[in-house]
Amino acid sequence: MIDAELALLRTHRNNISRYRRLLKTELTAFERRFIERRLAEERSAIEKLAASTFPLTFHTSSRASENATAPLTASSHG
Repeated sequence: MIDAELALLRTHRNNISRYRRLLKTELTAFERRFIERRLAEERSAIEKLAASTFPLTFHTSSRASENATAPLTASSHG
């Protein structure tokens, strides 16, 4: 499963590189808009796939959350 997702990430990355190279060439306004739209779609796809493949989760204790929301006082600066 992870191999297929990594292959998709590589494909999106390669497409992004190709679109960036194309944007450096002489294009009509229509071609430029099309490539910019495709580039945005590829970036979005890679972000979604990366987020679903490698989700980040952080677990905190209840005490850590209390400390994070508590106002700082002169005595808490140490």
